[in-house]
Amino acid sequence: MKRITMLDLSEQYHSMRGEVLETIDNVLSSSQYILGDHAKKLEDDLAHYSHTAYGIGVGNGSDALHIALQAAGIKEGDEVITVPFTFFATAGSIARAGAAPVFVDIDPATFNMDAAKIEQAVTDKTKAIMPVHLYGQMADMKEIMDIAQKYNLIVIEDAAQAIGAEYYGKKPGELGTAAAYSFFPTKNLGAYGDGGMIVTSDRALAEKSRILRVHGSKPKYFHHILGYNSRLDELQAAILNVKFKKLNEFNSMRRAHASYYTEHLNELSPHYVKTPIEKEGNYHVYHQYTLRVEHRDELQSYLKEKGIDSMVYYPIPLHVQPVFKSLGYQEGDFPEAEKAAKEVLSLPIYPELAEEDLTYIVKTMKEFYHSKS
Repeated sequence: MKRITMLDLSEQYHSMRGEVLETIDNVLSSSQYILGDHAKKLEDDLAHYSHTAYGIGVGNGSDALHIALQAAGIKEGDEVITVPFTFFATAGSIARAGAAPVFVDIDPATFNMDAAKIEQAVTDKTKAIMPVHLYGQMADMKEIMDIAQKYNLIVIEDAAQAIGAEYYGKKPGELGTAAAYSFFPTKNLGAYGDGGMIVTSDRALAEKSRILRVHGSKPKYFHHILGYNSRLDELQAAILNVKFKKLNEFNSMRRAHASYYTEHLNELSPHYVKTPIEKEGNYHVYHQYTLRVEHRDELQSYLKEKGIDSMVYYPIPLHVQPVFKSLGYQEGDFPEAEKAAKEVLSLPIYPELAEEDLTYIVKTMKEFYHSKS
């Protein structure tokens, strides 16, 4: 039976194996393993790519969010507005900074923050907004920035899934105070381990982020603030430098796969399948190709029987996670997030997928829904 995994990184590795091994050998031969030339090059290149002034490499995407918040002055007693339909690290980073996550519901069309709901969540404790550019499409940054300016709020963009995405030509970090990237292996620009980066044009935030990532030390052995041990590993940075050269190509391949899916799955009734919407002005990089589907769990089981992997991102909204019980939210508070959690299903979308794989996935889904007609 044919098997299509959710992600297969082996073909991508073999396509650049020689250059990857050469750069790994270069790092090992240099004996410069922490905050070396490769990390500095990646910081500079990604800052430029993001139309920002500074890049600060850190240990992972979660730390990028947390350190950016702390460097921006978020502290205990503050509130940060975000969404409940996202990976845990979004709200987790807010809580780790000592602040309280305050949730607003999502736009059902894009799964991103519904900007029209932000103002009603603003209080005198609100200090920041953390929009999430979910699945690879940026949130409505103009509306978000208008509200942020009105209330003098910081904006830290969770761009873990959106490297290369654009909103009317603007990249993550270009409009907000800062943006956080993740280099987890599954991401559009993925390392062979963990890694993350903050991009910003705020010089003070960049400088404090650099201090926080090395135990709050500047100069060395002088500690005026409590920091962390969170640095982008030199080996991972070197590998990412190799892969970064192909990022735009990889994103284009994802977009081509998404177009194929959308064209052919739109032949099904929208009662059964709703394909992703790419809003005007957005360049969606499809970290995930996420549908709304009827009979979600049954469909997922059927796909698995036919050798096709799929994933649910995310089955439990954050406002009902046990760890956030003290925030006082209840089921029913954010109906769009809760509805999405019951309906979303993501299909394989990695660049190296063959057209025959896409054809097989579409054919299998059509078979399932035709059986329901």
